[in-house]
Amino acid sequence: MNYIELYLAVEPDFADILVAELAQIGFESFTEEPDGIRAYIPEPEFDDALLAQLLTRYAELTTLRYQTTRIEAQNWNETWEQSYEAINVADRCLVRASFHPPAGQEFEVDIVINPKMSFGTGHHETTALMLEHQLDLDLAGKRVLDVGSGTGILAIMAAKRGASLVRAFDIEEWAATNALENVALNDCAQVVSIRQGTLETEPPAEYDLVLANINRNILLADMAGYARFLAPGGQLLVSGFYETDLPDITQAAIVAGLRPGLVKTKNGWVAARFEK
Repeated sequence: MNYIELYLAVEPDFADILVAELAQIGFESFTEEPDGIRAYIPEPEFDDALLAQLLTRYAELTTLRYQTTRIEAQNWNETWEQSYEAINVADRCLVRASFHPPAGQEFEVDIVINPKMSFGTGHHETTALMLEHQLDLDLAGKRVLDVGSGTGILAIMAAKRGASLVRAFDIEEWAATNALENVALNDCAQVVSIRQGTLETEPPAEYDLVLANINRNILLADMAGYARFLAPGGQLLVSGFYETDLPDITQAAIVAGLRPGLVKTKNGWVAARFEK
């Protein structure tokens, strides 16, 4: 079957919501790009007018540009496997797909992620930075909450670092389904639970660590909510924003009763740690 490839250059704050919107009109797989996303849909299901209508609506909110390309029928699994590379995180963790060979003894953590439509493969700077932060923390026996879990990669890392309980959720059903599959691939189901939902529908509880790799606007809006889920002395790890946004994120955290901690940066992106 032939496919249509959509290349969409868009600001990071709008990438996740556009993935969700595109999924609603038939796009079935996505890859992250440094300045946006690529999305794929079977040619018979592609509606150019519907796409244009969707993107015109978002063009009123943010700067974006796009182009579509017809892709001839091919072995998609083989093509994906050729282009999907394993990720080395700080020489301590290997993030790979199920068709890659297992990590060698030089790696402390071996994580298997088959992403399908969900973000969070380790390829983006924000995910890699969040994983690096987790490698620095003692998570043995800790309780962890992963907000906006995507592929489940951060929840899986927490489990593999010794967390006793990890709860994770994502607003999108397909993301939660993908995360459940990845949890099973990594034999973490006894520790990690995944659901579709939001911060507002998460049952009250206290956690030693809260993870939120989302975007600037959501982080600012929900900072007080993250703080409510932290036990005294608990830590919050956030990413999904640029270095220029760090002062605003830090101020919101301070207002929510959190103390600034270690900050990691990569190519202009930030992952920051705060403590209650």
